[in-house]
Amino acid sequence: MNRLMGLILNAVMMLGMVGCSTEDIGRVGQLTYAANSELEDIGRVGQLTDAANRELLAKGMRTDAPIFMRIFKNEAELEVWKDIGGGTYALFKTFPICAWSGNLGPKQREGDRQAPEGFYVVAPAQLNPRSKFYLSFNLGYPNAYDRSYGRTGSALMVHGDCSSRGCYAMTNPQIEEIYALAVEAFRGGQGQFNVHAFPFRMHEINMTKHSSHRWIDYWRNLKQGYDLFESSYRVPSVSVLNRRYEFTLGDR
Repeated sequence: MNRLMGLILNAVMMLGMVGCSTEDIGRVGQLTYAANSELEDIGRVGQLTDAANRELLAKGMRTDAPIFMRIFKNEAELEVWKDIGGGTYALFKTFPICAWSGNLGPKQREGDRQAPEGFYVVAPAQLNPRSKFYLSFNLGYPNAYDRSYGRTGSALMVHGDCSSRGCYAMTNPQIEEIYALAVEAFRGGQGQFNVHAFPFRMHEINMTKHSSHRWIDYWRNLKQGYDLFESSYRVPSVSVLNRRYEFTLGDR
C-alpha cells in the first residue's frame, strides 16, 4: 500500500508538467500495473487480430517473441521488429505515423511541442490502457542523455487518436496492433523493449542533405547506433558517456 501511495503522489507531482496530455500521467491502469506487476490491466486491448496473427505466422515469427521499434520523423514511419532467434531481429511491419509535432531535431524543454529523438526504453508500467488518446505508451523521455543536457518534458508518448502535441500519434487501429504486440512480448517474458527515434533514415544521402543543419553533430552520434543495428540486425546496448551516446553489441 505504501508503494502504491508513493506512486500516486509522484503522479500528482507530475501533473504540473505537460507532454501530450497531463491527463495521461498516472492514470489508474498504469498505477495498477506498476503497483501489482500484473499484465491483466495493461492487456485490456492486448489481443492481436486474426489478420496480425496470420502475418506473424507467414513470416515465421512467434507472437510472444521480443520486439524492437524504430521511429523516423521525416518519413513518418514506425517500424516494429521481432526477435527471430538469438537476439537477431527481422522487420514485422512498418506503420505510417498519423501525426507528429515540431521539427527535425531533439526535444529540449517542456512545452516546445517537439517530438523526441534518441534511444528510449519502454517497460510494462509505461503502457497505459486508459489513455485519453485511446491507448498509449510512454517513451521514457527524458533519458540519461537528455538529462545530461538539462532537457525537460514529460508524458512523451506513442498513442492513438491521430493528434500530436509533442508525441507520435497513430490511428486507433494502428495503436491497437502496436500495443498488442508489446503486451504479447511482455507476456512472453521480455522485460522491456527499445525504441530508437530518428529524424530520418540515416543513410549517407540524407546525412549529406542535412550536413549544414544545426543538429548534424547530434545526428552523427545517433547514426552510430543506427548503423550498428543496420549491420547486425541486433539491438545495441546504449549508454551515455561524456554526454554522448555509446553503443555496444553483446555476444550472440
